[in-house]
Amino acid sequence: MNAGTIVIVGAGQAGGWAATTLRERGYIGRIILLGDEAHAPYERPPLSKAVLSGSVPPESTELFSAERLAALDISFRPGIAATRLRLADKQVDTSDGGAIAYDKLILCMGGRPIVPPLPGVAWGEGAGAFTDAHGVHVLRTRDDALRLRACLGPGKHIVIVGGGWIGLEVAATARQAGTRVTVLEQADRLCARSVLPAVSAHLAAMHAAQGVDVRLGVGLRAVLREPGESQAGRPSQSQSQSRSVAELTGSHPLAELTDGQRLVADAVVLGVGLQANDALAREAGIACQRGVLVDQYCRTSAPDVYAAGDVAVSTHAEAGGTMRLESWQNAQDQGTAAALSALGEPAPYLPTGAVWSEQYDAMVQIVGFPALAASEVLRPQTDAGALVSVALDGGGRVVAAVTVNAPRDLRQLRKWIAQRALVNPALLQRPDVPLANAEIR
Repeated sequence: MNAGTIVIVGAGQAGGWAATTLRERGYIGRIILLGDEAHAPYERPPLSKAVLSGSVPPESTELFSAERLAALDISFRPGIAATRLRLADKQVDTSDGGAIAYDKLILCMGGRPIVPPLPGVAWGEGAGAFTDAHGVHVLRTRDDALRLRACLGPGKHIVIVGGGWIGLEVAATARQAGTRVTVLEQADRLCARSVLPAVSAHLAAMHAAQGVDVRLGVGLRAVLREPGESQAGRPSQSQSQSRSVAELTGSHPLAELTDGQRLVADAVVLGVGLQANDALAREAGIACQRGVLVDQYCRTSAPDVYAAGDVAVSTHAEAGGTMRLESWQNAQDQGTAAALSALGEPAPYLPTGAVWSEQYDAMVQIVGFPALAASEVLRPQTDAGALVSVALDGGGRVVAAVTVNAPRDLRQLRKWIAQRALVNPALLQRPDVPLANAEIR
């Protein structure tokens, strides 16, 4: 396909790469890129680190500027969201009242932070219902980062709900800014969905050493705003929504925990996960399963409709079923793959489990699929703060690995994961034995 109109819904990393790939591969037809944010495509990883700390301006995260998109003859429409997909008519309705006809459609709507329906937290629909006006924050956009930044600094206290990657990165940035930090994690360990127990313990110790108050097995019950107000004594949701913001924000938010304790904070930060923005697809009848289902060519169940990035769910036999991978690398690679499929140049694409996180002076890198692990083997490290965790399946084959400040081992570990290599756990635990020699050939 080299003519017609390709519409891309979502101007994040996946959407930006899809649009630019189309042009770079010689597509001469019309490309329309819809973005519900006012910004050109930008990278999200720095938001919880350099942007939040203020060490770089928000504009530095820009991936493809509006000028570059214009130079590529890509019709970028910031602040315009898709409101309905009319598959039978091959049209997309938009928030400005328009309708756009397409020949091919690429869905890159991404995801949004999960907002638990707790008293004082979920006050309505949309981001404006739980941002800084109520002292409750999420971190997904550049604007979110700027709002939260104002709550950091000496003498400030933030309560972070969720001990996953976003929560821990915010905790690290906040502590480095002199903020007092409390992290609440309902599970019995940090990052339980993505790493094995020894890594969780390492992360907990690292944050505790930096002065973070990590509370495991404890969650958020409510956010209170009036002295003496308890969860049981709160007005109903409908009553609360009818009250003015001024009545509800006369003091700092008071986080009521599931263990009954209350913490006064300058901000409560929600970091309990991301849900796919798949409502448009579901309403249009496209197959979804906690995201838009795609095959190895990024094709959805609807003809001429593709999906990529945080919104896409891939069938992945190696990962043990379906998976939705939230990473900048996957957004870039899958956005590119979706563009190639739309052009009629499909190449098989399967997400690879590759995630990284920067916290303090630690670089955490995860490869593979920890959910497949039956056991965990730690390789001793000489450098303080370093860690290498190797995850094995029931047959002793390598399915995942996590390194902290140990990049030299990563290449070998990636190779083993790709090959499902069989290794000797006893040799893995011997620092005098080269890592490659632990493989059973």
